[in-house]
Amino acid sequence: MENNDILIRLRYALELKNKEVAEIFHLGGVEVSVPDVVKILTKIDEEMEEDEQIKCNNSMFDSFLNGLIIYKREKQEPKPGQPETPEPQKKTANVNNLLLKKVKIALSLTTEDMLDIFEKAGITVTKGELGALLRKEGHKNYKECGDKYARNFLKGLALKYRG
Repeated sequence: MENNDILIRLRYALELKNKEVAEIFHLGGVEVSVPDVVKILTKIDEEMEEDEQIKCNNSMFDSFLNGLIIYKREKQEPKPGQPETPEPQKKTANVNNLLLKKVKIALSLTTEDMLDIFEKAGITVTKGELGALLRKEGHKNYKECGDKYARNFLKGLALKYRG
């Protein structure tokens, strides 16, 4: 899935307005205006001109997810010895795994909540599979999150929050 498509679906599921999306980007450390948000949330189409759309790269998407955590849970004071801002994820990190981890944190979801979200979307995920998807890349039990899981997670999120 494209990052822009994930943002469109996440915005829909959480009922975020364009102004709120711009604020979330700002909280994540990326300056994006409301007209830019409209261009980001426009589906990528090869026939459209470049100035009508903005492609969301991985670092921009990671910043959005960090901003979403701050937007939903408030900014926490760093502990002694901890850096002020979270380090951006390495380029190799799978975007879908980041999506699951950071949305889980932002919305204060438990494992049971996440399993229910997948269930609402019509997909059965075991606790073990979910744990593997949420692991750090490089861990022996790490499992890369495919588009099917990410798409169904966003669908279940929309069903949960929008009814």
